[in-house]
Amino acid sequence: MSIISTVKLNKIYAEDTFPVHATNDISVNFEQGEFSAIVGPSGCGKTTLLNLLGGLETPTSGEVIIDSKIITNLKSNELTDFRLRNIGFVFQAYNLIPVLTARENVEFIMHLQNYNKDERNARVEELLTAVGLKDKFNKRPGELSGGEQQRVAVARALASKPKFILADEPTANLDSKSTYALLDIMETLNEKENMTFIFSTHDSRVMERARRLVSLDDGKIVNDETK
Repeated sequence: MSIISTVKLNKIYAEDTFPVHATNDISVNFEQGEFSAIVGPSGCGKTTLLNLLGGLETPTSGEVIIDSKIITNLKSNELTDFRLRNIGFVFQAYNLIPVLTARENVEFIMHLQNYNKDERNARVEELLTAVGLKDKFNKRPGELSGGEQQRVAVARALASKPKFILADEPTANLDSKSTYALLDIMETLNEKENMTFIFSTHDSRVMERARRLVSLDDGKIVNDETK
């Protein structure tokens, strides 16, 4: 059964009155436990598709369905709550809160979900240990390397126990050593916890690890390959 699917998904931007089809009639399904990448050249629509899957953008037409719920029909406040409880995001720019420690950044989303203190402490310790940051709990983002910050971002994305993780160019700002370390962590979480990861990337290192590649060009799926 699909955990997330789209039906004839279109996103059209008007640039100087000329319509640009960022996604063009895309219908695609992703199953629980996938480790997949949406790939293609710059401007092909991969980030737009990822944002549509996560409800961060509204399609011009078509549907996004997550666990049998059509999220494109939700009101703004309903969509915000749905994202909070069901989707984890990892961004290229980390998007950590600079004044908070690693622990507090991971814990923040659990505050919003009304986890009690003991639950928060246990989950934060579990996640930061899992991503190799057991000794960095009290470090702020400015005291961490880029690779360490992205690991905190992954832990934060997992904190709410989402149905899946959407990762937009998560390795773009990382060197090879940090990239492979991060991919090792994500792959382990995928295999041990059956956590679903969907990447948007043009990084060959990510594509090598992904077990499915969905290739876009001019907003359309031109190839869908499972290794």
